[in-house]
Amino acid sequence: MNPRLAHLHPYPFERLAALKRGLTPPTDRNHIDLSIGEPKHATPQRVSEAVIEHLHGISQYPKTAGTPALREAIAAWATRRFGLPAGFLAPERHVLPVNGTREALFAIAQAALDPCASPAQRVLMPNPFYQIYEGATILAGGEPHYLNSGADGQPDYRAVPDEVWTRTRLLYVCSPNNPTGAVLDEDTLAYLIGKAQQHDFIIAADECYSEIYMDEAAPPPGLLQAAARLGHHSLRHCLVFHSLSKRSNMPGARSGFVAGDPEILAQFLLYRTYLGNATPPFVQAGAIAAWQDEEHVRANRRAYREKFDAVLEVLAGVLPVARPAAGFYLWPQVGDGEAFARDLYAQQHVTVLPGAYLSRAAHGANPGRDRVRIALVAPLEECVEAARRIQDFVSSRKG
Repeated sequence: MNPRLAHLHPYPFERLAALKRGLTPPTDRNHIDLSIGEPKHATPQRVSEAVIEHLHGISQYPKTAGTPALREAIAAWATRRFGLPAGFLAPERHVLPVNGTREALFAIAQAALDPCASPAQRVLMPNPFYQIYEGATILAGGEPHYLNSGADGQPDYRAVPDEVWTRTRLLYVCSPNNPTGAVLDEDTLAYLIGKAQQHDFIIAADECYSEIYMDEAAPPPGLLQAAARLGHHSLRHCLVFHSLSKRSNMPGARSGFVAGDPEILAQFLLYRTYLGNATPPFVQAGAIAAWQDEEHVRANRRAYREKFDAVLEVLAGVLPVARPAAGFYLWPQVGDGEAFARDLYAQQHVTVLPGAYLSRAAHGANPGRDRVRIALVAPLEECVEAARRIQDFVSSRKG
């Protein structure tokens, strides 16, 4: 077996299961799970109908590059969403459908890194982070380099010294960030594009939470938007990763896309062709319907805002909680995050995720150790009930 497998860290939910093992929560109340970022809102009916209508397509092998209709729908959506100039994205050159961002974020490291490089090529990632970034780096023979997030929930990229950028091959950016909800502004994204040109590395911008935001008048900017503002029409070194899992409540479809640098995408398509990673035709049909509709996305945001309003009203007096700019997580400081999550489950039958399971000790600190991640994905009533139980739990600890 690949010896690098031994260097992978346990996945956060494996660690969470071990933390809860042997605990006996109260049986007089139902379990409320706020640990996993799995949307629970309904999938749009028009999407489900498109999937059903195209089930006959299973009699043919799909193409890894997807159908022209899907690539066109994606390019049209990205152009509308990020205010791109007409023709900035050519569907056949700049867009590649993928089986969800998780698959693609992992695969890009395998395709981009030279496993024989000495010293190992460096991969930068925010800390805390989505663990796929780290695992992909390790299995590709790269060297993870963690950039600790500051008080604003994102790393200070301008503080990264040139000697770190010099050996960098890949930079994972997460905006809106999981778990902090913090958004990078357009100037910072433009700065990173400049650094990528200067030091010849790829930016892998994970933007899968970009459509869940609090202010309807201020959607989070994206890397494509920053590139367009700079007049960076070649999109060299730039890749963005988007998914329908959060935007359209379609996690089971495993449908998303990568867009950007056409030279990288041509090589990435070659890599994925050998893997056999082609999206089923009925999923592509559902994805076209999803990318062409915005009303269900606006309704989705309204539902999350309603949950934040209700939960923050309950928790404001007991935890240092703040409404994030985007995403559906709360990321409060609670002291020892692991102890908090363990005892909350044991006493209140509510599961949250210790922040330390999403971060690493780096540069003398672990930015997740004193926090927990609370995913407001359950129905409104369950989220409010969980907030009340957390309120009781925190109050009893103080007492």
